[in-house]
Amino acid sequence: MPEREPEPDFEVWEENWPAVELFLRVQTCWKIGGLGTVTGLCYQSVVTVAKLYSVEDLPSVFEDLQVLELKGIDLLNKELR
Repeated sequence: MPEREPEPDFEVWEENWPAVELFLRVQTCWKIGGLGTVTGLCYQSVVTVAKLYSVEDLPSVFEDLQVLELKGIDLLNKELR
């Protein structure tokens, strides 16, 4: 695989860290559709990992995670277009 250019640093607001941390912990839990496209995260895995790490206020963190998920789907599927 070709080496990728490093991504520039970016700021994460403190209130978003729980969602970012959960997203990083479940980054291998993507569902793949029949044509090889990413369709979303496996929510069973997300909940299991969140409980494992005792994520507080999971409904709120989950909503923030879904924002990251949508961007992730777009980026991962971009390579297939």
